[in-house]
Amino acid sequence: MAIRHVSSWPNILAVAWLTVSKIHDSAVAAGQGAKWFTTLSPKDKAKIIKDVSQLVLARRTRMCNFLEYKDTKVVYRRYASLFFIAATDPTDNELITLEIVHRYVEQMDKYYGNVCELDIIFNFQKAYFILDELLIAGEMQESSKKNVLRVIGAQDSLEDMEVEDDAVTRIG
Repeated sequence: MAIRHVSSWPNILAVAWLTVSKIHDSAVAAGQGAKWFTTLSPKDKAKIIKDVSQLVLARRTRMCNFLEYKDTKVVYRRYASLFFIAATDPTDNELITLEIVHRYVEQMDKYYGNVCELDIIFNFQKAYFILDELLIAGEMQESSKKNVLRVIGAQDSLEDMEVEDDAVTRIG
């Protein structure tokens, strides 16, 4: 059952992920992706990603997973070498946002089979598609993990059929 709009769900402004490499005990953002649910110029987006990445990477592991950046609240969680970051309105519930981030990672784990940075780098379209199934315009769309995986599986089947049709067309 899809949840269309519940006032207690946070309105997420952006979701990003970073892959982190350690070089001589210093963390370096190696790659990143982001999905924005608000309109900003590319220059502003790049600045925000740079600033927030530096803030998150500078924090110690025992520190709180919430921080404030300008007029938004940043919620992040680290999974191995991947950081998942969400920006919300300052009045939104941080714990629910953290749960949405965790749900997103769980969905990717189930799809990829223990997601790692290479899965996201080489198949980033699926990472975006999974996020699009969970959130629309920054609002939680689908709370059922089974429904999300079912829709993703259906899309994979359609893509496979298109590839087969293209191969048959080229041969014939």
